[in-house]
Amino acid sequence: MMQKKHLTIFLFSLITFINCSKNENKESNPEKDYCTANINAQEIIHNNGTREYLIHIPENYNESLKTPILLNFHGFGGSAGSFMLETNMTTIADSENFILVYPQGNCLNGSSHWNPCPSGGDNKSSTDDLGFIESLINEIDTNYNIDLDRIYAVGYSNGGMMAYGLANQKSEIIAAVASVSGAMLDCVNTVNHPMPVLHLHGTQDGVIPYDGNDYYSSTQNTLDYWIDINNITQPVNLNTDNTGSITVENYTYTNNETGVSVRHIKYVNGDHIWFDTTYNEKNTGQIIWDFVSQYDINGVR
Repeated sequence: MMQKKHLTIFLFSLITFINCSKNENKESNPEKDYCTANINAQEIIHNNGTREYLIHIPENYNESLKTPILLNFHGFGGSAGSFMLETNMTTIADSENFILVYPQGNCLNGSSHWNPCPSGGDNKSSTDDLGFIESLINEIDTNYNIDLDRIYAVGYSNGGMMAYGLANQKSEIIAAVASVSGAMLDCVNTVNHPMPVLHLHGTQDGVIPYDGNDYYSSTQNTLDYWIDINNITQPVNLNTDNTGSITVENYTYTNNETGVSVRHIKYVNGDHIWFDTTYNEKNTGQIIWDFVSQYDINGVR
């Protein structure tokens, strides 16, 4: 009995020591407190903290040629790795020859998030995500021959907010943006060039309502903002397509002088998702790339 008692005490002490050691390591390395682990993630240091991202280099990448970049932001609580699998854009990156990047949001009470504003109440924390993305672009530019005139930002939900944040706050480096089931927050800034925008949203979105609420602007208010920014006065071009059990309405507003468009794909009865419904035989990833890739930082290519 005494031997069993001594063994129990020894095991308890060993487990306690190991747990304490883990806690000490975690406390001494707070930048390693990730919400999720991303396999094969790259790391950069920004504001004395470690940030993660996943990067996919297209199969036909040629270091002698400038290659465009698409930044794709996961939603609140998501991970770069899971979102990369969900959106399934690596095959598109290979066929269209662009660098695909999935940044990882920082932790907030155990959930990852994005801060689309420079600071203030619209942000979820004090993390400098706008600066992080600028540092990330500089890091990738150091390692690869990227086309700095063709940097695109897209995202889902809170990630869509981040794409709009970059369009407003970092327009000097972003050529075009797309938002899937996202919203634009109130922090706006002077946009220094025409900004092509694609907004995909479902009318039955229960998280970010299509018609807005006390927290989020309506889809139409967001579209109207970018229609105004791009000086579009032409009437909307509307196409409707019945795709299975869902009706998809495609609204396109175009400035005929600059060629820049604001496009809205409305999923009637669509939910708060990255849409897996095809439209004109194209999935969401292909729709996004076909739209943004028409443009560079100066407008229509």
